[in-house]
Amino acid sequence: MAVPGCGFCDVLEGRVEVVVVSSTDHTLAFLDRSPVFYGHTLVIPREHHETLSDLPGALLEPLFAEVQRISRAVERGLGAAGSFVAMNNRVSQSVPHLHVHVVPRNRKDGLRGFFWPRLRYRDDAHMAEVAEALREALAAS
Repeated sequence: MAVPGCGFCDVLEGRVEVVVVSSTDHTLAFLDRSPVFYGHTLVIPREHHETLSDLPGALLEPLFAEVQRISRAVERGLGAAGSFVAMNNRVSQSVPHLHVHVVPRNRKDGLRGFFWPRLRYRDDAHMAEVAEALREALAAS
């Protein structure tokens, strides 16, 4: 049930290209094009739900099980000391389709509070390399 004009529904229907990290029956995980740190991954439900409050209970476990797997993958696959997992609901939600940010973290990485500059991948090959590292970590889990 795609919603016209929703950027993430467009991703799910193949109208917008992304670098996929993981795909399950209920979720899609892909690299954020403007990452806080390399490996910053978005996890979205395949069904359109705008906020966490809108998400049916039956989809909570599949969504957050995948968020947990991605969190482990950014740590193992990218050598991060930890991760930052976040979700906006309406306020500061750049796309009105539920999505969870999983961001690799390291001590003294410069992230302070909730306002930070974004990076750009060096090129498509660099983005593909980071995605492959995450895929390999997921396959090992």
